[in-house]
Amino acid sequence: MADSRASRIAAWIAGLRPRNRLVLSGLLGALAALGQAPWGLWPLTIAGLALLYAVLRLATTATGWKGAFWIGLAAGSGYFALSLNWIVEPFLVDIARHGWMAPFALIGLSVGLALFWGAAFALVRCAGGRAPAFVAALVLGEAARTYLLTGFPWAQTGHALIATPFLHWASFGGSLLLSALVASAAVALWHILTGPRLAAAFTLAAFAALHGAGMMLTPAPATDTSAPTLRIIQPNAPQHEKWDPEKIPVFFDRQIRFTAAPPETTGAPPPSLIIWPETAVPVLLNRAGPTLDVIADAADGVPVVLGMQRIDGQRFFNSLVVLDETGQVGALYDKHHLVPFGEYIPFGDTLQHFGISAFAAQAGNGYSPGPGARLVDLGDLGQALPLICYEGVFPQDVRAAPARPDMLLLITNDAWFGQVSGPYQHLAQARLRSAEQGLPMIRVANTGVSALIDPAGRVVDSIPLGQAGWRDVRLPPPLAPTIYARMGDAPILALAAFVLVLSFLQHRRTARHR
Repeated sequence: MADSRASRIAAWIAGLRPRNRLVLSGLLGALAALGQAPWGLWPLTIAGLALLYAVLRLATTATGWKGAFWIGLAAGSGYFALSLNWIVEPFLVDIARHGWMAPFALIGLSVGLALFWGAAFALVRCAGGRAPAFVAALVLGEAARTYLLTGFPWAQTGHALIATPFLHWASFGGSLLLSALVASAAVALWHILTGPRLAAAFTLAAFAALHGAGMMLTPAPATDTSAPTLRIIQPNAPQHEKWDPEKIPVFFDRQIRFTAAPPETTGAPPPSLIIWPETAVPVLLNRAGPTLDVIADAADGVPVVLGMQRIDGQRFFNSLVVLDETGQVGALYDKHHLVPFGEYIPFGDTLQHFGISAFAAQAGNGYSPGPGARLVDLGDLGQALPLICYEGVFPQDVRAAPARPDMLLLITNDAWFGQVSGPYQHLAQARLRSAEQGLPMIRVANTGVSALIDPAGRVVDSIPLGQAGWRDVRLPPPLAPTIYARMGDAPILALAAFVLVLSFLQHRRTARHR
């Protein structure tokens, strides 16, 4: 029965008109996107990719790499249009002025990222269209959009496994290993129906074994009641109100109240550190003396981490500031991985040399990047690697730390991402960074999901999306450095490149014999 159904599906795919084939590919891409947060339907990601693998194998024999490219482009467009639909939210903050740009942003981003899928599918076809080439090319495609240009690794196929026990294996090979597992399960699913079945059955059995092993090998949650306590604060300022002069005092006073509140448990010690989110202070650091005094008074001798902006000459910086026990600025970090077109315009400073200064960060039009990753000293708590918003989605930004930190400290303003998918996907990637490195993460959002994440990537405690509040949470200790922390993406990239080269050589040898 399964054979006949698979044969009918295969015959139907092979007989589709080119236009209908592209429509089907787009729909299958959208199906695969349902594995992303907040839906988390990861089996559908595997099913969608399995059918896309079938389309690639069955429909491009005659059309070659060009036909494969268009299938990959259509599939990627459907995948990214659904998974990244939150990209329209920033344009709806001031809908009268910017709303018209929302559909162009979604279409442009989806098609732009789909080019990586198109290139990957074309490589698969050139390498003979077999399973190893499909897995290797998808991994290399995901790596390319992580590192090329400014990088945008959001919604990788492997992210569908973050909320599962497979997350444990990110400590060995990062998000690219998770993407390889998804792609391997997808091709095995198709071949278990159509053959060769032995290799497919072995692959699916290994996939299931990794799931079970992930459950057993994930370290148990830390339960040390003597661990230091941190206070995370979420003011819940909607983006369209955040900089409203009448609303600014409301959100600031809310954070002051949360800072000065007594411990949640009667008789418990005060927190060792209080953390406010990104751009939480409504004045520039350069002019914030009286404001910082108010914050220090509310903290009553407890150090406070603050997100705020500062200016140096004409340049603006998105910064993280640590106020010490005396209310003085003890450490400063400037965000260095900026959002293109959101925080700066690419080549804006270059255009100023030609008399166009409207996009130049050095003239105060947009943010300027900081010098790079650095650690901040939090006293008895240890060393923290600060990350501001978007920087938390880049594994290379975490690995760029000059030394191994004791924790990851991420502040963000997820109000830009709306209320549906963006904040949950951003949280999922924070969990992934913790699991990759074996480090706890303190994640504090203006609104979104503020959370304490343990070194295994589990959310220990959180403040839900759309709610104002604070939590006193205990900081778990870091784990030993993981394999991924030591080696990064190099091993999985080398293996994928090796498999793809072997697939090319095998295909050429087979073609020569024919």
